[in-house]
Amino acid sequence: MFTVYLAMLSSEEDRERFTLLYEAHEKRLYAVALKILGNPTRAEDAAQQAWLQVLRNWERVNALDWDAAARYLAVAAKNAALDLLKKEKWTASMPEDWDPPAPESGAGEYERLVALILSLPEDYRRVLELKFVEEETNQEIARRLGLKESTVSTKVQRGRKLLLDVMRREGYCNG
Repeated sequence: MFTVYLAMLSSEEDRERFTLLYEAHEKRLYAVALKILGNPTRAEDAAQQAWLQVLRNWERVNALDWDAAARYLAVAAKNAALDLLKKEKWTASMPEDWDPPAPESGAGEYERLVALILSLPEDYRRVLELKFVEEETNQEIARRLGLKESTVSTKVQRGRKLLLDVMRREGYCNG
């Protein structure tokens, strides 16, 4: 499958960077998916879907620094695993104490955003993760989660309000 991934990239520089990311994070993505799915075969499928998501968003991922790319990969693996559960008509909620695996250094904007989103109710958490962390459009989110686009729009709007309330409560913003 790795050869197929490389074939999807147009430049040698992109293939080299992807190879470095893949070699450094392949096992980690699988581990994230396995933790959620509990099944090695399904975890492999989810990891493959995560890598395909990375390739679909390669320009954005390639522009990230190494640590931010690693965090993006972890979120992509988690989301691919959750999508697989949804497609199989399973209901699963991430534990409240689940923390996406990320390097401990550099608690920047991304970490704060992830922490704040994880503090929201699951109903809004998933939509906002896709909207703000993976930067998907409402249409992409609707297709991915099997929702109407208007439902996604409403969840994003309400989720933003909840997120703003949490940010105010945590002292990230005034007013």
